[in-house]
Amino acid sequence: MMVSNQRPSREAREESEEEGQEEIGAEVRGEELEEEENGHSPSHLPFAPSSELPDTTTVDPSYIISLIRKLLPNNIRTQKQCQNATYNLYPVETSKECPLEENMVEESNYMNKVADTEANNNSAPHNIVNDSEGSSSTNDRFVDWTYSSASTYNGMGPDSRNQDTGSDDNAWEDSGCIIWDLSASRTHAEFMVNNFMLEVLLASLHSSKSPRITEICLGILGNLACHDVSSKAMASKDGLIEMVINQLYLDDSPCLSETFRLLTVALHGTGSTLWAKALLSEQTCLRIIWIVGNTLNSTLLEKSIDFLLTVINNKEVSNVLLQPWIKLGLLNLVVNLLSCEMSNLDDENKPNRTSFLDPVLCLVEALSTIDCGLETIFPNDELSHLVCRVIKLPEKYEYTSPCVSAVVIIANFLLDGKHIASQLSQDHEFLQGLLETIPLVSDDLQARGALWCILETLLVQIEEREISISSLHHIVSLFMEKSSLIMDDLDGHYMEGSNTGAILRTLLRIASIIEEWYGRKNEKIEETANIVDSDAKVQRLLHYCNKYSSMLSSPNVQE
Repeated sequence: MMVSNQRPSREAREESEEEGQEEIGAEVRGEELEEEENGHSPSHLPFAPSSELPDTTTVDPSYIISLIRKLLPNNIRTQKQCQNATYNLYPVETSKECPLEENMVEESNYMNKVADTEANNNSAPHNIVNDSEGSSSTNDRFVDWTYSSASTYNGMGPDSRNQDTGSDDNAWEDSGCIIWDLSASRTHAEFMVNNFMLEVLLASLHSSKSPRITEICLGILGNLACHDVSSKAMASKDGLIEMVINQLYLDDSPCLSETFRLLTVALHGTGSTLWAKALLSEQTCLRIIWIVGNTLNSTLLEKSIDFLLTVINNKEVSNVLLQPWIKLGLLNLVVNLLSCEMSNLDDENKPNRTSFLDPVLCLVEALSTIDCGLETIFPNDELSHLVCRVIKLPEKYEYTSPCVSAVVIIANFLLDGKHIASQLSQDHEFLQGLLETIPLVSDDLQARGALWCILETLLVQIEEREISISSLHHIVSLFMEKSSLIMDDLDGHYMEGSNTGAILRTLLRIASIIEEWYGRKNEKIEETANIVDSDAKVQRLLHYCNKYSSMLSSPNVQE
């Protein structure tokens, strides 16, 4: 169930930039001005393709400063107005209830002086555009280029977004959305940080009672964290990291989504260790695990899983956080997430919703590569059974990416849990699913190598001379039915990759099983008649196995 956010459109933002440029002295002919105000380009000046548009835009610095000033909390702006009116009559007594706001008075005073200086250099006024409707889009992995003007609440706690926040909050939101947009640019982000953007956002987060204002503050911080200079400034700003961590205790899904996005970006930055240490609190860890395991909001689930992946994949961060989180139930969370996703696939009566099978499996895959051993962190076989169910899915082309991840995970399982191999070697449905997965891993050398390693490990467990003729016949039937997949893979990847040893040993095992079956196929069983007509396929597969095993065993082939 996706959250449907209304966000300002690219056209609306372009119009706001055009209006700002017109107000600072741009000269445009009357006819062209009228057409541009209507959102249409003059006939002799068509719009350039988006791929040819410049990556940067020019925005008057004093306009950005005026927007930053509009984001000051009301109490600070009121104090500023009183200070201007009674400066020569009475001293202004700042509030002692909040040290942050007390510091912000001095910082905002200095910022106002900077703004006045910039405004004197350019006397043209700047208006804030109030157009805030449109659709959402994303330009890259982390930077959020467009923003919601009325995020749809969905999921975690009481819905406080339906309350009337007043005209002041609406004006703040308009200015905040423009700042959010501009902060996607590195140049603008650095300018904002140099002009007390972090102090203003910190004060707004401290005093805000509006979930929408909090969401915008976190969104702006998330964009600022994408740029090196502003990211370093955030990591060194007193109280900012702690303030962001505190937002994890909100019950508003959009705010939590932006918090996880911000944390994900911050953990990729140069100050990742500082952020990781701030997340070490047991209460914070338990809160994160609870959110991921209980949210029904698809956007929040996506952002929180991305955050967990970042924690696991970043070595410096995982050294700080992973072991404490494992002790607090991270692994049970992962198993429950995968179990839930598989249940949703099996239950046709459940309404359609966004599937998170792929990101959850990416999470399992990341955990399967850590050094402490899978048998240590996953003491029972529940997770391996769930992953094997992915391989058994009937419509594999609808789940290509999950199947590829599942192959890599199972290969890692077999390295650490040898007892699983014995169970899987007797599961003919799993063997069939694994053979059907061969074309899906064809373009991924790592996954292809993992698949052949799995086949080798399973076939070594099969003692063809000891098993019944019925079981032997069933295994050969599977090889016969999927022989074209095996042969196509061998033809398409001849001498390719670094896992030729596993392929060679697998082909030798297949050939041995087929030859044993030939020696015993005259034993009377009902199924034998079904394969007589396909004897040519078995012979051809045996020929391929002997041919390629001979090639791969050549001294010229390097493993």
